[in-house]
Amino acid sequence: MALPKKRTYTIDDIYALPEGQRAELFDGQMYMMAPPNRIHQELVNRLCQRITNHIDSKGSSCKVYPAPFAVFLTEDDTNYVEPDISVICDKNKLTDKGCDGAPDWIIEIVSPSSSKRDYLTKSTKYEAAGVREYWIVDPDKQRITIYRYEVEAAPMIAGFEQPIQSGIFSDLEITIADLLK
Repeated sequence: MALPKKRTYTIDDIYALPEGQRAELFDGQMYMMAPPNRIHQELVNRLCQRITNHIDSKGSSCKVYPAPFAVFLTEDDTNYVEPDISVICDKNKLTDKGCDGAPDWIIEIVSPSSSKRDYLTKSTKYEAAGVREYWIVDPDKQRITIYRYEVEAAPMIAGFEQPIQSGIFSDLEITIADLLK
């Protein structure tokens, strides 16, 4: 007896979801997204503010987009993500639908339901797509895992009390604990 064939989902399936329901696609497999909690949203808001203020003060053309913001990592229609924060410095990647290609910097705030995807699946996908820097901010563990794919093979890990220098903006330093005060 043959096993039932696993369904392959596409971006069309994402756009067919009921209003307000969010999901991501990895190689045709759909993963539903739970609503974020208060700390998650506060971190997204504060990080966006901090990064945007820095970009504006430097006159940079980079743009910061919080979720929900569509990122089409590859040209196929079986991969689709909505990172918590996307920083895009190549305006040619921006369309009315979102970002076609890899953002320069992605930040994900870990939720209990997304931990495995944030640490494993997304890291692999983001590196393969050409993301330059990826931060995983984990409120439960009070730590940040930083991948700088262009320059380092291994990630760095820092606590919320430690200042972290951005690899994308060498003069931007962020201490997560300061954002939560």
